[in-house]
Amino acid sequence: MPDGDSSEALRRRPGRPSLSNEELLDKALDLFVEKGFAGTSIDAICAAAGMAKRTVYARYGDKEALFKAALDRAIADWIVPPAALRAQESEDFEATLLRIGTLLVENVLGPAGLRLLRLTNAESVTMPEIALENVRLGTEPTLHYLADLFRRHLGGPNGDFPEAEDAAQAFLSLVVGGPASNAAWGMRLDPSHVERHVRYSVHLFLHGALDRAPREGPGELRRLLREAEEGLQLARQRVEQAGRLVRE
Repeated sequence: MPDGDSSEALRRRPGRPSLSNEELLDKALDLFVEKGFAGTSIDAICAAAGMAKRTVYARYGDKEALFKAALDRAIADWIVPPAALRAQESEDFEATLLRIGTLLVENVLGPAGLRLLRLTNAESVTMPEIALENVRLGTEPTLHYLADLFRRHLGGPNGDFPEAEDAAQAFLSLVVGGPASNAAWGMRLDPSHVERHVRYSVHLFLHGALDRAPREGPGELRRLLREAEEGLQLARQRVEQAGRLVRE
């Protein structure tokens, strides 16, 4: 018979270590992405995590609470902190925007971004609050940073730029929105295509479509001809006026 000390040691022998909250949420995320909210059961999550149901219910009251916690975990994995965006800044504003745009697009097309896109697109119809949560935790900090960036570079001496928030939304939609939408539909984007998209979109944002158009294209030629014709008509009118004055 074992003595008291050895019996106590046997009682204290550790079993399988319990997963951390982060590991549990990662397991739950994998299942929610694969099978959707409705198709994922607490039993399946517990089996994947090797965890007792009572432990999961003790941490999260029900499946919906677990799902929202997993969503917050997915957003935290995906978001680019404003400090990381600020680290891309330089004296060259367009180069700054190119680096920021590239970072944001690469992030949304990375594993964490694609996972979040799939999850929110699949569930936001029946649970619209998860799209709002995505905006609140993920998109709004980026918009606030961009608006501040535009005030500093495009505002007056006092940083007065009333359209800063609109400009931030336009930049994010133009530069990041297209690749994100394509990825959400399952399209695989070639890195060279993504690079061209970011470069063109940043230039378009800063300079506009007309500034990028060929200066001697057909539209420009028509404009020059129209101006020349108007100038010729004006010259004829002045010659006629001068002739009348001479005859008088």
